[in-house]
Amino acid sequence: MSGSDNPYNGSFGNQMTATTSFGAQPAPAAGAGGYITDTTTANFGKDVIEESRKQPVLVDFWAPWCGPCKQLTPVLEKVVNEAKGRVRLVKMNIDDHPSIAGQLGIQSIPAVIAFVNGRPADGFMGAVPESQIQQFIDRIAGPAGADEAAEIEAVVTEAAELLAAGNLNEAAQLYAAVMQADPENAKAIAGMAECMIAANQHERARQTLTDLPEELAKDAGIQAVLKKLEQIEEARKLGDPVALERDLAANPDDHEARLKLAKILNVEGRRDEAAEHLLLIMRKDRAFDDDGARRQLLQFFEVWGFKDPATVSARRKLSAMLFS
Repeated sequence: MSGSDNPYNGSFGNQMTATTSFGAQPAPAAGAGGYITDTTTANFGKDVIEESRKQPVLVDFWAPWCGPCKQLTPVLEKVVNEAKGRVRLVKMNIDDHPSIAGQLGIQSIPAVIAFVNGRPADGFMGAVPESQIQQFIDRIAGPAGADEAAEIEAVVTEAAELLAAGNLNEAAQLYAAVMQADPENAKAIAGMAECMIAANQHERARQTLTDLPEELAKDAGIQAVLKKLEQIEEARKLGDPVALERDLAANPDDHEARLKLAKILNVEGRRDEAAEHLLLIMRKDRAFDDDGARRQLLQFFEVWGFKDPATVSARRKLSAMLFS
């Protein structure tokens, strides 16, 4: 896709043009060997939390019986070794050491979580292709080389900040500028779709995310926006939130009404309130809907992202509930 064919030009009634020129810089010097280690529950703090304050650490949660883990491991180790010290890889066998994975809400493996400055920063699940692992490391540790990539990332970051502040047109213009320079930039595509959702252009957002190259369509950010659209469509069918609140006032143990209300609050952007409703269901009845409140909360986390304050707060409360 060329810049002149960029379908994101003209969104929200404004012509979008790239206003940033992107250059290049030399690749950083290679680091020393020994980039891959195993860890245990007891050593997790030292091997991951402390080490991630020096450089990004990827934690690979795996198990001997997991077929996709066996597919991912050699590819993951190859990419980490080729990164030459930009990241470290720490492997954790969840059969022997299940508690950390449980605290992080990991439901399936393989799962790779990146820790930066002592905190979970990003992650992915499944046996993803080598190119996607390289993109993930670039996202966490910074590009292996180019000024252009650094400048693009800076523009994407600025666009995300504008979007968060409600400046949709300005954010969309920057995302379009990135699309002209890098037409398959997943963050820019996902960000543009987020702008459309915020502008109540849901069908247009869905069209933006369809017919992408297969590998690009698997990107976690793009998948998160698609799940957000699904949650919006579902919430539209759940009824009147005022009526649901009346039902709960009459019967606080109406977990079905509380679950529906949580889904509606989520799409309204009231994430903390949505999480609190789900956590309350869990406190009262973990068996409801086969632990459906926890499963729904984890789905919210996937859309909100690791860094979102609502995710951080709710995940902390969830961990305290499950492992206290």
